[in-house]
Amino acid sequence: QVQLEESGGGLVQVGGSLRLSCAASGRIFSSYVLGWFRQTPGKERQFVSGITWSGGSTSYTDSVKGRFTITRDNAKNTVYLQMNSLKPEDTAVYYCAARPGGGISKITIGSMNYWGKGTLVTVSP
Repeated sequence: QVQLEESGGGLVQVGGSLRLSCAASGRIFSSYVLGWFRQTPGKERQFVSGITWSGGSTSYTDSVKGRFTITRDNAKNTVYLQMNSLKPEDTAVYYCAARPGGGISKITIGSMNYWGKGTLVTVSP
């Protein structure tokens, strides 16, 4: 069993930065894949970024490429999402998720086994 807890959300102005953290407890094996998703009211939760626990392979949705960076600290069992040049459309609840394998491809809502409770990011104009 894996538990995930997000932190680091808050209110930031357009163009600002935030770093989200996802602390994982339980057994995280090298095959695990961690991902960040986001959701706004009335819309489906969407993939933002993913990383493999072992080799650090990463993926991003097109709208955040060049602005967001996902990293992991194996020693701390933590995954980070550095968000720069934030835009109002980045406003959402951000969720951390994990699955025990499958590689970096096809990180979808349905493929993830574990979820955190989310952290709210608000980007003000």
